[in-house]
Amino acid sequence: MAFLGIENSLTGRRWIGPDPATERLAEGLAQQATLPLAVARILAERGIEPAEATGFLTPRLRDLLPDPLTLRDMEIAAERLVGAADGGQRIAIFADYDVDGGSSAALLLDWLRSQGRDATLYIPDRIDEGYGPNVPAMQALAADHDLIVCVDCGTLSHEALAAASGADVVVLDHHLGGETLPPALAVVNPNRADEDGEIGYLCAAGVVFLTLVQAGRVLRRSGRPEPDLMALLDLVALATVADVAPLVGVNRAFVRQGLTIMAKRQRPGLVALSDVARLDGPPSAFHLGFLLGPRINAGGRVGRADLGALCLSTRDPREAAQLAAQLDELNRDRRTIEAAVRDEALAQVEARGDVSLSWAAGPGWHPGVVGIVAARVKEATDLPSVVIGVEGGIGKGSARSVPGVDLGRAIQRLAREGLLLKGGGHEMAAGLTVEEDKIPAAMARLSELIAKDLIERTGARDLRVSGLLETAGATPQLFRQLEDAGPFGQAAPAPRFVFADQLIENVSTMGDNHLRLGFRTPGAPALEAVAWGAMSGPLGPELIGAKGRRFHLAGKLDLSTWGGRERLRLRLDDAAPV
Repeated sequence: MAFLGIENSLTGRRWIGPDPATERLAEGLAQQATLPLAVARILAERGIEPAEATGFLTPRLRDLLPDPLTLRDMEIAAERLVGAADGGQRIAIFADYDVDGGSSAALLLDWLRSQGRDATLYIPDRIDEGYGPNVPAMQALAADHDLIVCVDCGTLSHEALAAASGADVVVLDHHLGGETLPPALAVVNPNRADEDGEIGYLCAAGVVFLTLVQAGRVLRRSGRPEPDLMALLDLVALATVADVAPLVGVNRAFVRQGLTIMAKRQRPGLVALSDVARLDGPPSAFHLGFLLGPRINAGGRVGRADLGALCLSTRDPREAAQLAAQLDELNRDRRTIEAAVRDEALAQVEARGDVSLSWAAGPGWHPGVVGIVAARVKEATDLPSVVIGVEGGIGKGSARSVPGVDLGRAIQRLAREGLLLKGGGHEMAAGLTVEEDKIPAAMARLSELIAKDLIERTGARDLRVSGLLETAGATPQLFRQLEDAGPFGQAAPAPRFVFADQLIENVSTMGDNHLRLGFRTPGAPALEAVAWGAMSGPLGPELIGAKGRRFHLAGKLDLSTWGGRERLRLRLDDAAPV
């Protein structure tokens, strides 16, 4: 049964609330664990029993951290890293150009400095070199280094790693592995074909952190002091959220404790990035994903690939401020490029009308924005999406999936079948390279491969809500209690509440694309709602003339701090007329 009887909202969705069993569990949790019902509903949705509530609300790393040695090759990798540092050997770090790669590189650079060692940082250019290790780069690094550590890449790079003659190669990655491993001393990856996948939800920075935990054990066995790994959790948290890793298991502790570390403002790069992003107040998972992450990514997308990693790893506040300013400017450039490609891509998708896959390809589309445009297309169509930029007869694309559809595995299959030059990734995101004349056939085959998963993905367009909330009960105190049930993100959605029968008091636009409105229940305090990007969809045009009318409003609470003052508001997702 639809929540409040809403079968067709302003965005064309049915609203679905908690089922009776979940509601009963929430009521029991509220009573037994002395929790607000709104908080208890989140725990009930996660299947948390009353006896587990305290542990869930206060996730501790020591309780949730997996034993690093459960991963194959971990002992070899950790001992080789410590040995290289002890022996004064020349070490190179080859990292991907996104936030996860940059954070992973910064983790290793920090750890090596704690051992009195520096390392060479190498991040490939997205346009000239593409994703992952390549033969010329690995040959050059091997000529001048004893150890090359590939982070957030390398699992499928057989030819490139074979070219690293004379150097040991260690891979610390999380992308899906193939049937065979590349020629490396160690490949530490929870998504290797011969792993059980139990901690396959880790991003690369999580894998690197586990490696450093094991390296600490190696140091301890020889009676040497271990560096403070807890101080590195800000980087792990950033990468986990920005790489859209599921916020389950130890990832919850990584992000919760990492945000606490970040709030101390001890890492110059993150301080500078927070300042240029005008982050006023304690950071949240939302800030990592939508304010800091895009700026760090901007260097790899439309600028110099190593800027993000350099900003995250520098210890000089002045250098950090300069790098953050460059990244902020590049992020503005990225938005302009992205908007043009997005409009063209959405027009293609609409004209094509594929019911299983949204895909678009165009000449000259900047390779640095195809991933983020794929994400925008996915959001607009609620379908797995692929966006490909074509240059010189070769298409380089990025793919983004929806829950329940393993796009990375399907794209790997396309590569094995010869429809792609190469391709890989993980369940929710992947990359590919394809000959221009094979794009239609490859996309048709991809649509065919994922069609079954989509058929089984029932209720995908439904809007799920956690229950009703009164405006009088929407307070900063409740928001903080809700945050204790977080962090929220991939596989752990933030609670969405419905404010029923609200009078719209005022409506206005913000910029070209956003909507702001004030609403209240008669006799109760007024609240503000912001609908980001609403004017480009059905929600904004329907609400722009809503002053004086009554609506049910659904969205997530947001607490912002400006000038030292807290302001609670609703991030509006949907609405339905009363």
